[in-house]
Amino acid sequence: MTPEEHVGKCVWLDADPGHDDATAILLAIHCPNIHLIGLSTVHGNASAGCTEANAARCLCAFGAPERISVYPGATKPLLRPAGYDPEIHGIDGLGGVEGLPNVDNPAVQARLAAGSRAIEGMANAIRGCWKDGEGHKVTIVSSGPMTNVALFVSVYPDLLEGVEEFVFMGGGVGVGNRSAVAEFNILRDPEAAQIVLNVPIRKTMIPLNVTHTAIVTRDVHAQLLSPGHKPDGHPELPRASSNLRHTLSTLITYFADAYRSTFGFHQGPPLHDALTIAYVSQPDLFKCERFRVDVELNGSHTAGETVVDVWNYLPCDNTWGPSGKNCVVAQSLDVKGFFQLLLDCVARCDQVSPLNF
Repeated sequence: MTPEEHVGKCVWLDADPGHDDATAILLAIHCPNIHLIGLSTVHGNASAGCTEANAARCLCAFGAPERISVYPGATKPLLRPAGYDPEIHGIDGLGGVEGLPNVDNPAVQARLAAGSRAIEGMANAIRGCWKDGEGHKVTIVSSGPMTNVALFVSVYPDLLEGVEEFVFMGGGVGVGNRSAVAEFNILRDPEAAQIVLNVPIRKTMIPLNVTHTAIVTRDVHAQLLSPGHKPDGHPELPRASSNLRHTLSTLITYFADAYRSTFGFHQGPPLHDALTIAYVSQPDLFKCERFRVDVELNGSHTAGETVVDVWNYLPCDNTWGPSGKNCVVAQSLDVKGFFQLLLDCVARCDQVSPLNF
């Protein structure tokens, strides 16, 4: 990467697309102050084969630079059996989404990194950015189970000096969505999450308490479909002004239906994973506080719970590792500001998306 190519923060995104992961990919490509250096995929919302294919399809649809490929990663958790979420995302992870290129499309196939896996891709990208201290540090963003990230920090501890921060969507403070107290990404591989939390590098957690406020309401959906649309009192949404916007609308509609039937969300679906990229791009949209965070690994009712020490019961030092307050936890979100960022990125994507040409 040459200096003129570097604009803003260098980001590696590890994802399990997934409807909300797709919006995170779009933001990572089109936030002007983010330089996406790579994309890896992991088991989670669907099988590893499906998430890899979905990521490549999204890169093509969203007009990503050709230098960005998809690096496939872990097909199952470190210790536990794999489990997916077809109730929310459909069998292939992007249920109901119309307009994306098929996986056998040559442009999609060209996005698949031949012969290289997720952790090697991360390692090579960090070396290329960091340049032994002469370049730029990398922010690693996780929007799925953290299996790949845990493997990376275990296999390449010498490269941690090139990592600025780990940002992950996962967990909750006293709330869960796939058990009474556990959020899906953490529940799928709690051991991996604990390994990452123990790394002596700054971490930021975007929990359910915050992501559940990022609701795609009807008004937001209407603006996504037709910029500048003014409320007219009609229940019908406006027509999409581009093919890209139609595709994004089908993504939101399917996700909304799943959240309505499963969780009783009637105002719209929450865009959990997009908040990770929003945080990296515009951290001032969030109010955060630093705590000690651990993952419950053994409880028969609480496995996968993120235990956030909000009352400072545990004696901690000021490090980011196993003895310290190891994690910044998002507390609230400027919802209006987030959706403005999203809509601005969609507008930029609209200008280059192959779906429109």
